[in-house]
Amino acid sequence: MDRGIPSEAILKDMRTAEGQTFYLVGTPKGKINQHEKKWLDLPWQKVRDSVDVKLYQHEGELYVLAKSEGRQAKEMAMRRKRLARLLRKLRAMRKSLPKRDQLLLRIGAAKKDAGRAFGFVKIRLPLKDEAVTKETFLFQVDKQKLNAAQQRDGHYLLRSNLTGEDPAVLWARYVQLTQIESVFRSLKSELGIRPIYHQLEHRADAHVLIAFLAYCLQVTLKNRAMIHAPGLTPTAVLEKLATIQMVEVWIPMVDGRWLMLPRHTQPEKDVQAMLNQLQIALPSQPPPRIKSSQSVL
Repeated sequence: MDRGIPSEAILKDMRTAEGQTFYLVGTPKGKINQHEKKWLDLPWQKVRDSVDVKLYQHEGELYVLAKSEGRQAKEMAMRRKRLARLLRKLRAMRKSLPKRDQLLLRIGAAKKDAGRAFGFVKIRLPLKDEAVTKETFLFQVDKQKLNAAQQRDGHYLLRSNLTGEDPAVLWARYVQLTQIESVFRSLKSELGIRPIYHQLEHRADAHVLIAFLAYCLQVTLKNRAMIHAPGLTPTAVLEKLATIQMVEVWIPMVDGRWLMLPRHTQPEKDVQAMLNQLQIALPSQPPPRIKSSQSVL
């Protein structure tokens, strides 16, 4: 389970239930600070090239503190981007010096946009009866708080009642959560499985089955793209392929019949380059057909 789902009461029920339930859950980042004394002096163990873990037990549970270099770089970059945007807005406010009420509105909008990055800036706002000047409106980055947050970036704290499990296995299982979430996003957005309007159970089952088969094809396309064209996503490939249309040309003949020529359009140069990269060959043009005038009528 993700860290936003399990509460202490739920986990207690899972541990003490008649049929014990085994779990592996993420915990809020605040838990890392609460348990700092337990893990601070423990050695790191490498479970992957860019992932290290520390293990300790607490009240019958196994805690796994994991550190991912890739996740650390991503979290730092995201915070840096939001913080830089917030500072630009604050500098612009300090330059224009709007009325106090207008300043508070702008600060509120900037806070909403910055999210958690807003907490790393100390702001001195003018008091109720003060004018907005460069002396009454000041701000600065809380470097101590920012450095402390950066030291925690990329860290996950997992807890489990599988106390004898290999930490590398626990980490791999937890990472599967992101893959599952990716599948749900793909089914809901790219494949459009929702909403399901069918009122009969067997029709709803068929709807889900077709969506699942479509997802299998999408994964196949994704894996093919990873091998032959790593920069392409399945969505990008399908968008390119959608430019190839199937048309049918009807040509009247002197005896009143019609010559039918089913044809697919020739791909553009960039589409053809993509097909070559993916090692996909278009089928040959279908053979012509002849229809009588009576069958047309």
